[in-house]
Amino acid sequence: MDVKITWLGHSAFLIDFDHYKVLLDPFLTGNSNAAIPAKKAEADLILVSHGHSDHVGDAIEISNRCHAPILCNFELSNWFAKHGAVNTMPIYVSGTRAFPFGTVRATIAVHGSGTPDGTYGGLALGFILATHDQQKKIYFAGDTGVFSEMSLIGEDAVDVALLPIGDVFVMGLSESIRALKMIRPKNVIPMHYDPGLNLEGWKREVIETSGAKPIILRSGESFDL
Repeated sequence: MDVKITWLGHSAFLIDFDHYKVLLDPFLTGNSNAAIPAKKAEADLILVSHGHSDHVGDAIEISNRCHAPILCNFELSNWFAKHGAVNTMPIYVSGTRAFPFGTVRATIAVHGSGTPDGTYGGLALGFILATHDQQKKIYFAGDTGVFSEMSLIGEDAVDVALLPIGDVFVMGLSESIRALKMIRPKNVIPMHYDPGLNLEGWKREVIETSGAKPIILRSGESFDL
């Protein structure tokens, strides 16, 4: 199966599994680094890791327009439905759901998950997306900090880790190296950082200490898996 990962800026990605489009954390409107406007986004499935506004983004508008379910935790699923989402699909930690391209499994993510209006948004999640034959696996970490159970994710033979590196509200450069040593992905694509950040030193350290190949994308660029 052909898999293409496109960074849309911040933590938003479009993953195309042979034309089945999975949109992750679609913060486009108000995102100065967004590759496309929300009205041009297409999706068959939308994953939202947690309730912060820079991850919820345009999920409701895109979901209703594209008839794409929003997969997220139970509390956030209820919040989406309350705010106009027609098709929501709850999941929780270690749960798995099947889709035409393969499966999505929820993982823990260590940080808060309040919704844009301040209500409780349940536990934050990460996601592992896998093709049916399990030959291609992508770990989307959301906003998580480092946690020891990342070593369990490392047992999944992850092909690509989508990892936040921007610091303060997510892990920084040095902490992301610690995470990569546990996850042991073949490739890593950084997200949730200032596009002006110099990553040359980080790239060298990633290669030397974790064995992963760093893939630095500009907003709108893609990586073929």
